[in-house]
Amino acid sequence: MRMTNKIMRNNSAYNINQNKILQDKLTNQMTTQSKIVRPSDDPVVAIRALRLRSNVTAVTQYNDRNAKDADQWLTLTADAMKTVDGVLEDLYKQAMTAPNKYQTSDELRILLSQMKQMTAEFYTCANVDYAGRYIFSGYRTDLPVTFTDEDKKEMDLHPISYNINESFGFHDISEISYTGYEKLSENLNGNLTGTGPATAPGITDTNSYEQNVQNDTLYRFRISYNNLDSLSGTDMEGNPQKLTVTLPVYTDAATNNVYRNVKVEITAQAGATPGANGGLKAQVKVLSATDSAGNVLEPDPTATPPVTLPADLLTAETALDVQEFQDQEEAYKAISEGTCTGIAYIPTSGELAFSKDFYDKNFSETAFNDSTGGFQINYNKSSWQSGDINPVHYFKCTETLRTTGPNENPPQYRKTAYNTQRDEGRDQDIYYDVGYNQQIQVNTRADEIFTHNVQRDMDDFEHYIKQLEDIETLEADLEKKRKEYEEDSDEYKDLTLRLEGVSKAKTYIRDSIQTKFENQMTKYQQYSDDARVAMTDSATRGSRLELISTRLTNQKATFKELQQDNEGIDITEVAVELTASELTYNAALMATGKIMQTNLMNYI
Repeated sequence: MRMTNKIMRNNSAYNINQNKILQDKLTNQMTTQSKIVRPSDDPVVAIRALRLRSNVTAVTQYNDRNAKDADQWLTLTADAMKTVDGVLEDLYKQAMTAPNKYQTSDELRILLSQMKQMTAEFYTCANVDYAGRYIFSGYRTDLPVTFTDEDKKEMDLHPISYNINESFGFHDISEISYTGYEKLSENLNGNLTGTGPATAPGITDTNSYEQNVQNDTLYRFRISYNNLDSLSGTDMEGNPQKLTVTLPVYTDAATNNVYRNVKVEITAQAGATPGANGGLKAQVKVLSATDSAGNVLEPDPTATPPVTLPADLLTAETALDVQEFQDQEEAYKAISEGTCTGIAYIPTSGELAFSKDFYDKNFSETAFNDSTGGFQINYNKSSWQSGDINPVHYFKCTETLRTTGPNENPPQYRKTAYNTQRDEGRDQDIYYDVGYNQQIQVNTRADEIFTHNVQRDMDDFEHYIKQLEDIETLEADLEKKRKEYEEDSDEYKDLTLRLEGVSKAKTYIRDSIQTKFENQMTKYQQYSDDARVAMTDSATRGSRLELISTRLTNQKATFKELQQDNEGIDITEVAVELTASELTYNAALMATGKIMQTNLMNYI
């Protein structure tokens, strides 16, 4: 075959171009630090690169963003719970030292002020936020656990009311002590003014002042809030106020028939006024019940024939003595003296109180266990203060908000139902994705730590300290007045006998305060135990997150190493190849130039 100069020139140009292509490829590898520029360079490397890049991106998201965000959330939660634990420990110490250290009502009032400040700090911790999200509010991270000053200002412009459903178990029934000493101040004006009889009515040698001092143990359901709406008023929309209560059991006295889950509606009697004991007689209406066979009984006047409740069940409407009291002490007195034989509803203190006799007849652990929901109460509360716990985080409730301004008429309202599918928002846990098919809970719910009882316990202390203040005031008045009489006078003797009764009453009250502090130590220990359980649970999740973060860090390093092995280059090797390619390219140019200088014409 004849090899012409043209063939040699074309072959040389092709080979030089191929060498240039190789040189360009090596140059790109040096500048990009990657084996391929386009998928066609090496499809196998390209496919593996896509998979490894996806893995690195996912692990980076989990490790550098999600895990760190979760860790910060858990850290803030742990810090807040440490503060809570410290506050509860301080309250426990105060309760432990108070009975022996503080004796007078003034000293106890100072102590109570200190405890209230610590209690306020306890609830302040509930409003800790992370990047604008409240960490204890479950899914409602835009709502603080307790109402703030800003919320209070907004409520002044747009009033808000909540209809709240609350359930109680048998062990939620608590005791409270009441000391009655009314005879000690009866007819006292006769001594202090010098007119009228000196001795209170009914006081004799066999029925002394001291014998008329009684200390009774009362029972109650303490509702989570005080300052509830009174039955004598109307709600925000002008409807009569009502209280709905579900009794675990009711037994008809005549037939001994037992009904469970007896739901009754309590309203104020039309035209009723407070009685001599200060109580407002309420109207009771039975709404539904469950008979011994398990049948749910509900009246239906529209049915044919109309469905009515059994007559012996309807006796509850007259047998249940329900009275509303605005004054807590008057309610306790009425129960103690027997002028209220059923339930005393005290909206100001947020209590349903009753006597031991009523407790023994109507409440038992067996009855609560056999009922479907224990003792339930549905009530309205429209008076809110800064620091009150928002019920939407705890209870099934309906919010009624006035959307129009205070001077806009007619007023418009918006109703919002919360927690309709649950009792206490137990499904408000927030999870972060921190790995492939791996999640971790980052939040702790408010109901796990911030119980209403810490604040409500302060209300109980108010009751006891008020009783001590009242008896100390009476004692001071009697001591002062007794000095005005001769020792052999009837007035002096009467005042002395009254003071003996005061001493007995004061002893009862002091013993009640002592017992309250002792019981409070146990309560604070229980609150602290609950907080520490939540702390331990959160810390355990934090420890797990640390293990996950360590694994993610290792995974990220491994994937990056695999990515480098797949896509990366050996710089030394590529540099040598590039240098060799450049030498080859230059040598080829020189050789080709030499060859192209000679042709067939040179030999003719």
